[in-house]
Amino acid sequence: MTGKSGAVDGERVRDGKYARVERERRFLLAGPPSPSSAVAVRSLTDRYLVGTRLRLRCVESPDLDARTYKLTQKVPTGLPGPVQGLTTNMYLSLDEYRLLASLPAAVLVKTRFSIPPLGVDVFGPPLHGLVMAEAEFTDDAEAEAFAPPPECVAEVTDDARFTGGSLVRASRSEVLAWLAAYGIRPDSPTG
Repeated sequence: MTGKSGAVDGERVRDGKYARVERERRFLLAGPPSPSSAVAVRSLTDRYLVGTRLRLRCVESPDLDARTYKLTQKVPTGLPGPVQGLTTNMYLSLDEYRLLASLPAAVLVKTRFSIPPLGVDVFGPPLHGLVMAEAEFTDDAEAEAFAPPPECVAEVTDDARFTGGSLVRASRSEVLAWLAAYGIRPDSPTG
């Protein structure tokens, strides 16, 4: 892990008026969590708008019978470590979401289990079998001090293949090969 905050376009990454620094560590899990261990479960549909750094997200909370719509821009640092870059979020109305959803996009579908301190994502087809956890942090020291729970098989914070923008373009066979490199075989009887 690096203690450096990184840079975007040659400048040090720091919170701004509109964007905040995103600090997270990502991990692979061998299988999905028990639903009973989650404090909340949500369905996420992410639409990565073609040719942009924009992600359109629909979050469905079945227990609340509610939907939330968000537009997110992520500007990556391109450097290793927990500082992923700058992120800006804007909440949308249904009409605004529908307008933006009409633009060309690649789509990822997943179910997020909130199991503090982790958010665990269980991906839907075609990436079924991929289970990732992430933890978010307010500062570099907190990120570096984090000890992942034993169900975290491998850390992939610095593996760009396991970012949403990369996964949305990946095929199932590619993802299975990437998982196998970490010793995870979701199609085998042992997980």
